[in-house]
Amino acid sequence: MNRRKFLTYVGCGCGSILLHSCTSAPITDRKQLKLIPEAKLNAQAAQIYEKVKEKEKMSDDTKTLNEIKEIGKKMEDSISEYFYRSNLNDPTANFDWEYILIDNKKVRNAWCMPGGKIAVYTGILDVTKNTNGLAAVMGHEVAHAVAKHSVERASRGVLLNTGTRIIDIASGGILSDINRTTGMDTVGLLSQIGLMNPFNRKQESEADYLGMIFSSLSGYDIRETVKIWERMREFNKGKEPPQFMSTHPSSDTRIKQLNDWMNEVILDYPPIEIS
Repeated sequence: MNRRKFLTYVGCGCGSILLHSCTSAPITDRKQLKLIPEAKLNAQAAQIYEKVKEKEKMSDDTKTLNEIKEIGKKMEDSISEYFYRSNLNDPTANFDWEYILIDNKKVRNAWCMPGGKIAVYTGILDVTKNTNGLAAVMGHEVAHAVAKHSVERASRGVLLNTGTRIIDIASGGILSDINRTTGMDTVGLLSQIGLMNPFNRKQESEADYLGMIFSSLSGYDIRETVKIWERMREFNKGKEPPQFMSTHPSSDTRIKQLNDWMNEVILDYPPIEIS
């Protein structure tokens, strides 16, 4: 089969896959590409989560862990209730929620794996300061899982790798020659800066927005969200890379966006009363 026919068949096949794999993110309705089964990622995440629990030192601060679980439970219920009242499919219906507190003061981080597996590091508590701050951070991380960002990223990676190979074949191996000559993954670097990083920043901003909504629905004061990023900016002073090189928006960008969204979220997504 000649190269032109090969590209025609592959192009048609990819187009068919894309057509059947486009969905929308909850609430924002941003178009998404999902080529990887969510159930598969959830199962893998659960296995990794167990390994994290074995490897990392769990905190004995039961008071804070209980607070994390309480915030999480409020968000679980509020998110499900919101989608139920909106007559929409609940994106957390298949989640198996779980919460851990990792004893590591050097790590200012928290994360939520696909399927609702959440970890908070004790280092982030210096930034959150209070219950509303902790809820803001957890809302952001939960938003990543609710919006299926991991599924989207995995699918994007598959598509990018496939596309790069097709282009290399079409160009007679020019891309491979460039990589060999320069001794580096030129294509990978360019696609990371030009495609994946902006794409990931879009997800981060979406998680900021959805996180505010979930915190508000759960009854927390979302005004604390801006204060968190002001504190984070101070912690990271002089350490943030240029935004075009980062997968995250800069602190200044985040603070501006959060302030812009504040009134809308407070008015449109008030706390949900669950009987």
